[in-house]
Amino acid sequence: MRIVLLGPPGAGKGTFARYFSRKYCIPHISTGDIFRSEISRGTRLGLMVKEYIDNGLLVPDEIVIEVVRKRLSEPDTRRGFILDGFPRTIVQARALEKFTVIDAAIYIYVPMEVAIERLSQRYTCPKCGRVYNLSFNPPKNDLRCDDDGEKLVRRSDDEPSVIRRRYMVYYETFTPIIDYYRSKGLLIEIDNTIGSDKAIPMLEKILIEKKILKLEPCRVNVSIK
Repeated sequence: MRIVLLGPPGAGKGTFARYFSRKYCIPHISTGDIFRSEISRGTRLGLMVKEYIDNGLLVPDEIVIEVVRKRLSEPDTRRGFILDGFPRTIVQARALEKFTVIDAAIYIYVPMEVAIERLSQRYTCPKCGRVYNLSFNPPKNDLRCDDDGEKLVRRSDDEPSVIRRRYMVYYETFTPIIDYYRSKGLLIEIDNTIGSDKAIPMLEKILIEKKILKLEPCRVNVSIK
């Protein structure tokens, strides 16, 4: 299963990606995670990326494309992959087609007010990355991770006014990408207003019926969190 994951802040992309990645042992590849790793390790790429970010500039297409091309050539992608945060431009989308085949682009969406409600209640474990929501997926202990006991943190960009701006910027950036995959017949749209616990099994069924998801699960009991 080789898919691109699309969706605005608060749509639940991370929850979807974790479920399919864990259940089917497919790597979840986030360009943001790759860049942060390179920056923290002080690599040549990391220094280049940091310079653009520090100056408030977008990382050029050619650098992002080369990073993804290199990552998709690694052995763990033979079973498939979930691309998150790439492509961000039509140039990147067309370049992706030159070094791999995409089975589907999964577009997960929610209305803006739903996104604001979800993200303003979101807390994350800084150690393991597990995400909690105080409304419908709270931690068992007061603002501490159920898995490792680490104190949970709230992202500075999860304030309602910031979320609203991020949501609008997302659609300005990604609408051409969504339209691109729709025009190629590769777009699968999922309204996650109903919640990930219902939407994920729905998407899983669609992927199996379309013969996009052909793998046997590597883990049987995977929770949707």
